[in-house]
Parts: sequence; C-alpha cells; structure tokens
Amino acid sequence: MSAEATFAVSGQHYLFNVQTFAHVVLALGGDAYRYALRDRTTQDVIDDVAAGTSQLGVLFQTSDTADELNTVFEAAGLEFVELIASAPRVALPASHPMVNAESLTLEDMEDYPYVYFDQGKDAPAAFAEEALAGVPRAKSIACTDRASLSELIVALNGYTVTSGILVGISDGASLKTVPLDTDVTLHLGYVVRKGEELDETARRFVDTLEKNLAKYARF
Repeated sequence: MSAEATFAVSGQHYLFNVQTFAHVVLALGGDAYRYALRDRTTQDVIDDVAAGTSQLGVLFQTSDTADELNTVFEAAGLEFVELIASAPRVALPASHPMVNAESLTLEDMEDYPYVYFDQGKDAPAAFAEEALAGVPRAKSIACTDRASLSELIVALNGYTVTSGILVGISDGASLKTVPLDTDVTLHLGYVVRKGEELDETARRFVDTLEKNLAKYARF
C-alpha cells in the first residue's frame, strides 16, 4: 500500500463501488483516516493492484472476455475473485422512447447514440467496461468519467450497456435499465495480488460489496 492511503480501492466506473466504499468509511468512523477510491480504466485498475497502490480492484468480465482477461491477470500476478453473475442491461433516460420495453436488442438501439468509457489508445477489446462493446455502432461517444456518461445519455437520448446496478448516487437517478436480449453473462468481482490476504478493512469492503451486489443485481 502507498504511504498516501491506509486503504485504497481502484475500480471501473461503478456506482456500487462508491456506495460500498462510503458504507465502509461510515462503519469504521474514526477521528482521522486516509483512504482512497480511484475510478480507473481497466488497465489502470490492474496496474494499481499489481503495484500495491490499491489493495484490490473491482472489475467485471463477461463470458466472452473471461479467458483473455484471466490471462492478463495471471501475467500481472493477480487473481480474479467472482462475487456475482448477472445479465447485461441497457441503461437509458427515463424519458427514452424504448424505456418501457420488456427487453431490447442492440439492433433496437442502432438509431441512438452509444456512450461508453474510453479505455485509452490500443486497449484490448476485452478491457471495455460494457458487454458487447465490440459490436459496431453508427453513433458512439467515448468519455472518461461517470458523471459525463450519465449526462450525455440523458442529454442525447442515448444509451450504454451496464450491469444495471445503479444505486446510491444521484448521477444514476435519471437512468433506467431494460434487459438486453443476449446470451452473454456478466461476472462481477475483484482482483487481488496472488497469495495476498485481505486485511480487515478490505475484507469489510468485499463483504459489503457482495451484499450490495446480491441486493441490487438485476437478471
């Protein structure tokens, strides 16, 4: 761990990361502490945990990307611990014409802007934070932070593909999710350095994260 933080988590741009981290900070209390929560690209999450800058990194893989990602984790000296599997969902504004659909295909959404998280130049397709990210889109917008993604989706009547777990933070309140018609499965979990046991604070974070995922995951 770095000298700057006694507990640090890196993760992809999930709302449930923030909620879980806040729960842990509130539960631990204390008159003084130095923690860190880092929203990162997939490569940066891997790098943070491999270097010990963060004790764990919250990531997802899909049934399509698991083999490639596990090879990357292995090369970095990390292991992936799955907490829950869930189904991908389309996130779109509450006012969107497709919001009341029972389910959606990517073909249904082809006329609307697709908004996604930029993973950086030359990042492997498997590093995407959205399932089925490799499917070509006529309209697509890359962004680098969660608030911008949510604002763009609402402002442009756009969409993204997500876990559907939009909880606890105001920038997810204006989005709704609809099941995506696909055989792809999401596997949500975390990476840690091989052979490294989590300390009490990290263990509390993982336990809280697992409970939140089980409570809010949509299938």
